[in-house]
This record gives sequence, structure tokens and C-alpha cells, in this order.
Amino acid sequence: MKLVRFLAQGKPAYGILNGDEVAELDGDFFTPFKTLKACHALSDVKLLAPCEPSKVVAVGLNYRNHALELGHAIPDEPLIFLKPPTAVIGHEAAVVCPRESSEVHYEAELAMVIKDRIRGIGPDEARGHILGYTCANDVTARDLQKKDGQWTRSKSFDTFCPLGPWIETDLNPGDLLVESYVNGVRRQSSRTSQFIFPVDRLMSFISGVMTLNPGDVILTGTPAGIGPIKPGDVAEVRIEGIGSLKNPVIAK
Repeated sequence: MKLVRFLAQGKPAYGILNGDEVAELDGDFFTPFKTLKACHALSDVKLLAPCEPSKVVAVGLNYRNHALELGHAIPDEPLIFLKPPTAVIGHEAAVVCPRESSEVHYEAELAMVIKDRIRGIGPDEARGHILGYTCANDVTARDLQKKDGQWTRSKSFDTFCPLGPWIETDLNPGDLLVESYVNGVRRQSSRTSQFIFPVDRLMSFISGVMTLNPGDVILTGTPAGIGPIKPGDVAEVRIEGIGSLKNPVIAK
């Protein structure tokens, strides 16, 4: 099932995507689904980021080849950091390159969306608390990341967390193809079977550190092949079983 958040007649709403039609929900994804009579053509609505997280928890260096690419040792436990909810944008919204950076990079990632409020769960409990999965681009000001020595500023600019185009609820995350494209040219390609820490362990580890709320997002890491995007480019993330997230890149 594909869950979408969308703008119709100037108002945000939640719905279920069936082919080229969106069945609007009475409420959101975190209460029992009740479909309204309203049905919209997909072409008549604007897709928004599929959820409104209170926080985005991201995982660094979760593919071995990406750790080697950056010259880092393989971590013994997940390396986590936060992106603010103000960084979140949806499918086809513009990534804005800040004036402070001359080296903005794409990072294709599988994202998990949390279904309910959880704290301190075990790995065997994780799947029952995942609403579904979506595509993410962990946009990063690489020069500022290197300059600062920590990652908050480089990862947190407005528009630096595209999510979408929808949440896929019926998906096994164990071996999915994850790719990025810039202007239609493939830049990254790997599979989630190459994770250092699988999704169950990530969710358990993170929930042991902080309470996760409905709609919160976990970014699971990016494979090797990171590189620059610049104004005029189109950055795309494609994930097997989900679809394609596209975002134009503009100057501030």
C-alpha cells in the first residue's frame, strides 16, 4: 500500500494511492484508516513530504564501501546524528544550495517511518513499529562538514532532507536496490543487503537513546559514490519497491 500526503484545493491531506487515483483519508496515518468519499486524480494534487517528523534520525557510515570511501573505520555501533524537521521537503520541491557552501552533495538513502510512540524496543520488535519506507536524500554541505568537524550545520539547512514520493507499507527492506542519479546519470548503486547494521538493529539502538514518535524518520545510511550537485541539476533517488524521488537544485 502506498500512503501519500498531498495538497488538494489548498489544504494538506493524507491518502492512499491506487494507480492514478488518491483516496483521501479522514485523519492521518496514525489512526485507524477511514477513507472519505473524496477521490483525487494523482495529476490534480501536489505531493508533499509523506510525513511530518518531530525529528529525523540519520545513520552515518552504514555501508562498508561508503566508510572506506571517506577513510573511516567500520563502526562498532551505529553512528547517529539528527536533521531538523525544517529540512524536510517533498517530491519535486527544490533543494536550495546555501551561500555558505560551495560543495553540496547528494546521498541516496532508504528511510523508515515510525508508526507509533516507542522507547527501548528490542530488534525482534522493530518491524511491528514501522509504518513503511520511503526514499530520502541526505543532502550535505560537504565542505562545511569537513570544516566543522561535526555534522549539524552541514546536514541541517532548510530543504536538505527530501522525502517521498510516498510511504510503501508492503516492503521487505533486507535486499533492495538503492540508487542515485544526477541529471539522469547514475551516481550511486548498492543494495540494503550491504548494510553494516540492518533496520531492526538500527531501530532498536536508536529507540534505546531517544523516544521515537509517530511520523519520525530514520535514514539508514548511504552507499559509496557520493558527489556534488549544483544549481540547475536534478537529483534523483530510486529505491526498488518504492519508486523515484526527484528534486531540482537551485541557488539561494
